[in-house]
Amino acid sequence: MFDLQGFGDQLLFGLGMTLQVALGGLLLGLALGIGGALLKLSRSPVAYGIAATYTTIIRGIPELLVVLVIYFGSATFLTSVASWFGYEGYVELSPLAAGITALGIAFGAYATEVFRGAIQAIPVGQIEAAKACGMGPGKVFFRITLPQAWRVAIPGLGNLLQVLIKDTSLISVIGLEELMRKSQLAISYTKEPFTFYFVAALIYLSVTIVIMFGQRYAEQWANRGIARPGQ
Repeated sequence: MFDLQGFGDQLLFGLGMTLQVALGGLLLGLALGIGGALLKLSRSPVAYGIAATYTTIIRGIPELLVVLVIYFGSATFLTSVASWFGYEGYVELSPLAAGITALGIAFGAYATEVFRGAIQAIPVGQIEAAKACGMGPGKVFFRITLPQAWRVAIPGLGNLLQVLIKDTSLISVIGLEELMRKSQLAISYTKEPFTFYFVAALIYLSVTIVIMFGQRYAEQWANRGIARPGQ
């Protein structure tokens, strides 16, 4: 259907890199989201202030700026730290590491609010009953709070994951050869922008559709045994 002029393998390589960045960003973002939600629900004003500052700043600036700040800012920071130990060279994160870090931080800021709402949706009586049974804070969180929070958070996290997949295209500006970067390189050689941008769009759409089906399955699995209204 499309003459990719030998660049098909390159696009598949770019897709693999896109998925790698997305997976890394997802794992980091989930950890930051859970941590941020717990800080926001904490009774400590300092903990709440840290989480609120994080989410306000990250959600208030474009993801592209987050990528650029992490990539170039981390190089300045790491070089300064290295100089303290006598190393005079230039130290920087790889585009892959910077991309995963930046997108993970951005994902985590939005996931914080998703998890916060999910945790607050759990009936307080269940937490009190668990404490009355002698469960400590850690056991209450992992056995009562987190399993139920996942069920409520899955729809929001699924939407964020779809956004994350598309945001991986921003990493091309720092030289990582993900799908968009590979498409641009193919265009520079073939001079056929419509063909390769359209194929890239189809690939992104295919990945998004797979995520949608995965999200639907995850919701059904998480809601097994839960009575629905009218049943």
